[in-house]
Amino acid sequence: MATITKPKTNSDLAQATDSQPKVAPAKALIQGLVFGVVFGFLLQKGGVAKFHVLVGQLLLVDYTVVKVMLSAVVVGALGIHFLHRAGLVEMHIKPTRFASNTLGGLLFGVGFALSAYCPGTGAAALGQGNYDALAMVMGMIAGSFMFAEMSGWISRHIDPIGDRGKLTLYDLLPVNRTLVVMGSVALLVVVLIAMETLATR
Repeated sequence: MATITKPKTNSDLAQATDSQPKVAPAKALIQGLVFGVVFGFLLQKGGVAKFHVLVGQLLLVDYTVVKVMLSAVVVGALGIHFLHRAGLVEMHIKPTRFASNTLGGLLFGVGFALSAYCPGTGAAALGQGNYDALAMVMGMIAGSFMFAEMSGWISRHIDPIGDRGKLTLYDLLPVNRTLVVMGSVALLVVVLIAMETLATR
């Protein structure tokens, strides 16, 4: 069922901006550059910037991409959780919006299937000399521009459909947050082990 939400005023946006930690623009750019280079390097070394590996994942014959991404989720989940508990980072949870999330996932999936690249792997592939990824990167830039131009319309007409707010698994389960994280990590590790075991047979 669609719900109508009150548009945010300029004062609301200003208060939300003021409540967020201030980071110097130059420092933020340098941090983004450093982590982007490291991320791209790891993607390339992990083999997920290779066309045949990505196509193999789409055809369900090569699970390198899934194994790399699940490993990243495990490390990220543990790292962010314990850094948050130590007060070193803040959690910025994106809202669950069924219509927007579904449409966005379908668009992403179609783009991935047609180009065999996602934004991260496409950039890494272009960096290692795969010039076929240039078309995907250009399409990504064009899509980002279109989304920016339509963001106001999307926030008014699409985002309110199925908007559940900042919903997490912890909100749905009556257990400790650490238990939720550790249980999820354990499940993903089991999946990774099972995939690796099947791959070696």
